[in-house]
Amino acid sequence: MTTLISATDTVTRDALAVLQPGFTGTTAPDWVLRQIGEGLGSVALFGRNIRTPEQVTALTAQLRADRDDLLVAIDEEGGDVTRLEVRTGSSFPGNLALGHVDDLGLTRAVAQELGRRLAECGVNLNWAPSADVNSNPGNPIIGVRSFGADTELVARHTAAYVEGLQAAGVAACTKHFPGHGDTAIDSHHAMPRIDVDLETLHARELVPFRAAVAAGSKCVMSAHILLPALDPDRPATVSPRILTGLLREELGYDGLIVTDAVEMQAIAATYGIERGSVLAIAAGADALCVGGGLEDEGTVRRLRDALVAAVRGGELPEERLADAAARVRALASWTQGARGTGSGPGAAAREGTAAGSDIGLVAARRAVRVTGSAAPLTGPGYVAAFTSASNIAVGDETPWGVAAELGRLLPGTETGTYSSETEQPVDAVLRAAGERRIVVVVRDVHRHDWMARALDGLVARRPDTVVVEMGVPQSAPVGAPHIATHGAARVCGLAAAEVIVGGTVGPTA
Repeated sequence: MTTLISATDTVTRDALAVLQPGFTGTTAPDWVLRQIGEGLGSVALFGRNIRTPEQVTALTAQLRADRDDLLVAIDEEGGDVTRLEVRTGSSFPGNLALGHVDDLGLTRAVAQELGRRLAECGVNLNWAPSADVNSNPGNPIIGVRSFGADTELVARHTAAYVEGLQAAGVAACTKHFPGHGDTAIDSHHAMPRIDVDLETLHARELVPFRAAVAAGSKCVMSAHILLPALDPDRPATVSPRILTGLLREELGYDGLIVTDAVEMQAIAATYGIERGSVLAIAAGADALCVGGGLEDEGTVRRLRDALVAAVRGGELPEERLADAAARVRALASWTQGARGTGSGPGAAAREGTAAGSDIGLVAARRAVRVTGSAAPLTGPGYVAAFTSASNIAVGDETPWGVAAELGRLLPGTETGTYSSETEQPVDAVLRAAGERRIVVVVRDVHRHDWMARALDGLVARRPDTVVVEMGVPQSAPVGAPHIATHGAARVCGLAAAEVIVGGTVGPTA
């Protein structure tokens, strides 16, 4: 039942201030505008809200028509996880590509140009970068979203990314604290658990977050993961030991703490979103992300009322909620002051990084690693895409691969899609390809036995097969040549296609 409460009540306004909900549509629904008027501090944009940059600019202007101090958040990591270019693929490679190149100036430049484009559209909070150390190669949710498996490399690129993004006037949100890299479960579906000792956590997981804090990250996002060495009973999002004791007190972080989406099953199935939200704010979180899956006014009211009831009932101290709301407003104030600062401190002064530049393609080309050699394709080929289910963070709306880009370079190129459900995939590819040269595109082949078997079988039958790995290149390279792009963004596909036809070539092995 919805509690009837006054829209002018201070506690109610604070409860609304800490919510970061999503909504449906490419224009702002009336209920969103009404809730903003009543105190809602943030809104979140997802792929469903986006058509063109011009439309997003109009949408953010509409959202701020009556209140300029509104945080507009987005999950725009670049690479595989893009919302701004959800239907075309990103103009920027993701973290793994940047980590592979290991040029801090390049990482800053990419983050700044991405931030400039977000700011131009009116977005002022980006839920990026991922500071997770991808120490578990089988991780189903992080993978190429991480700068890599080397702790110090991840730390220095996390700091560079934060600096670049915030130089554009967009607040960075470093995630997923205290580290989602050593998990084998996606927290969208269930509760991951990391069973390592405190020494390992401090030497590995926490190092990039310390770097982010030192770099001035305006926001940190909590992870829905259980780390018994830190708290045996509660996952990070609802753990006072982790959010307050570790992040605030030990790491000295004073910025905004936002939760990962509270409707994810790790929280929703364990506590329910209302109780989970109350526990998160009580534990030290300042804002609640919700709206990837729930995007209605009823959800906002339920969470608002749960927080108000918790204050009224003495479960949530009123001053804790007030402090959380104050941090949201402080971040909004920073973004207002930071507008138009894209050329300010931290701006990269390097060739190809000017506003509107193709710095993303420059980075994607540098990230390509070629093993082996073979004659380039000079005529139409056949692209066989070996696919698996996309993780929820990436989604299945965003195209990936090399077929579109290769087709533009070599008109007449055709493509087919093959999965674990395909009977005799090697024979199926050979029948479809005929005499044409085969290009096989895979993602994380080391995680999928069927894919590895099919790939080996195909290369054995057709040794001139080109293999493009667009995930984590963990498996031994096969193919003539083997091309590792370190990500599946649109520009990664273009960079690979250029190599296939004998154009721009990245580092060779």
